[in-house]
Formats: sequence, C-alpha cells, structure tokens
Amino acid sequence: MRTLTTVHALRRAVGKARSEGKSIGLVPTMGNLHEGHLQLLRRAKSQCDCVVVSIFVNPLQFGKGEDLDAYPRTMAADKQKLFAEGTDFLFAPSVEDMYPEGLGPQTLVSVPQISETLCGKSRPGHFAGVATVVCKLFNMVQPDVAVFGEKDFQQLMVIRKMVADLCMPLDIVGVATVRETDGLAMSSRNNYLSKRQRSIAPQLHQILQEYREAIANGFDNYAELEHHAVEDLRVNGFKPDYVSIRDAATLDAVSADTESIVILAAAKLGRTRLIDNVTLTLNPSSDWGMLASN
Repeated sequence: MRTLTTVHALRRAVGKARSEGKSIGLVPTMGNLHEGHLQLLRRAKSQCDCVVVSIFVNPLQFGKGEDLDAYPRTMAADKQKLFAEGTDFLFAPSVEDMYPEGLGPQTLVSVPQISETLCGKSRPGHFAGVATVVCKLFNMVQPDVAVFGEKDFQQLMVIRKMVADLCMPLDIVGVATVRETDGLAMSSRNNYLSKRQRSIAPQLHQILQEYREAIANGFDNYAELEHHAVEDLRVNGFKPDYVSIRDAATLDAVSADTESIVILAAAKLGRTRLIDNVTLTLNPSSDWGMLASN
C-alpha cells in the first residue's frame, strides 16, 4: 500500500494505474476506520482493479460548535487495517492540500432541495461541505466507481444527485449498513458514547424496526407513526431531531407511485448525534406486502 499526501502524487499514481488498463475505485472516509468502512473497501476491490481510500476530516462539513476538533483521528491504526485489506493507495491530504486558498469564500457545490431537509435542516451547510469535498476527490481521482455506506442515506442520495446533475462519468455504489451484534449502526462517533449511553443506543434501530413492521402490517398514517416514534425515542432517553418516512428513491413524501420506503431518524444521546434508517420495498403482488432490509 502506498500512502499519498499530495494531489500531484495522487494523480500520478492513479494515472499510471489507469494507463495500465486498470479500473479505479474510490472509498472516501474521514478515518477512524471500523468494519463498516472495510466493507466499503471490499466492495470496491470486488468491482475495481485498483482502489484508493481517502482519509480526510473535512472542516467544510462541520458547523459551528460541532465536533471537528474532537473527531477521532487514528491514522496509524487505520493504515494497519488498510494494509491488511490489500488497499492499493491511501490518500491522506492536509487541509492545505485540499483547500489551497484556505477555508474562506470559495466555490461550493450545492445540491438543492435534497440537501435542505432532514439532517440538512439541522446542520445548515453540511451537505454543501460534503458535496464540495467529494466533488474535489472525484476530480482528483477520476474513479470509475465510488462506494458509500447506506447508513448515511441522505448523504448517499445527495452524492447520487450531484453525479447525475453534473454528468460525472462514474458509478455510485451503496453498501448496506454494518451493525454491531445488538443492532447499533457502526459509526466513528459511537466512541463518544458513555457505557450507559452505549447500552441505550441500540434502541434507535429497534424503534425504527418496530415502525417498519407497523407499515408492513398496513398502517399508513405516516404522520402519526413519525410522531409516536419521536415520542418513543424521547421516552427511551434520546433527544430526537427527527423521524421521517420518505420515498427511498427521491427522499420526497411517500406517494401512490412509491416503490420503496425509507424511515430515517436522527437523535442525540448526550453530546453524540446518532443517525440510522431502515427500508421497505413494496411488493406489487400483494397489497402493502413488504420486503424489509437494514
């Protein structure tokens, strides 16, 4: 595995691989790697000849008062994990490499509407920061495939919309959420949880599963379900941000044309913000029959 720290070195290494006829995969991360990240890497390796993993804690996607400074940075351990998985290139740039003119006024990539709801409403500017850094990485690497986790469902949708709108010539692959044995979605921020909070955290997924089952059994008053789910989270010790039932293909409100539903939630335990989602695919062969995932 080669570690590259400058854009010039990255472009040279990837260009050489491409000149040898190799397909290029990209897995963007902020580091503190866990099994969920490694599953993204494995998917990229299964589809591409050469894989770049980026580790960059992107200041542009953190709002005022968020955890930019506290975000865990574990580069030595991350390198060991990537080496063991047979990663071709690790791209670990500095802030100065990614933003050579600094973090002041600059060109931003904004994906309207889909970025302004759910997490985007609670974290204004977050998805512009995400879209901008991912667009930069796509320009630098020019991958054939880029792989993202479905835990960050809205982020995945924002990136897919950006790629479609800007006619970027690559495939975006989503990988199912990887969970702990008790159902908690793996996340770098889980390290913030106290022992007591960690024991409560799996209930976020459990509550989403319960409401998915209610829909599968024919309950279709979504506003009422969302209200009760928020109350269930609050009773169990969370500070809910939202629970929302949306069309999984668009993140719009569910309509008669909806083929797949996603239930998304964000809630805080102490200072830790957790997000999760579950999906349901409508079965056209029966009324409101469901195939569940996540």
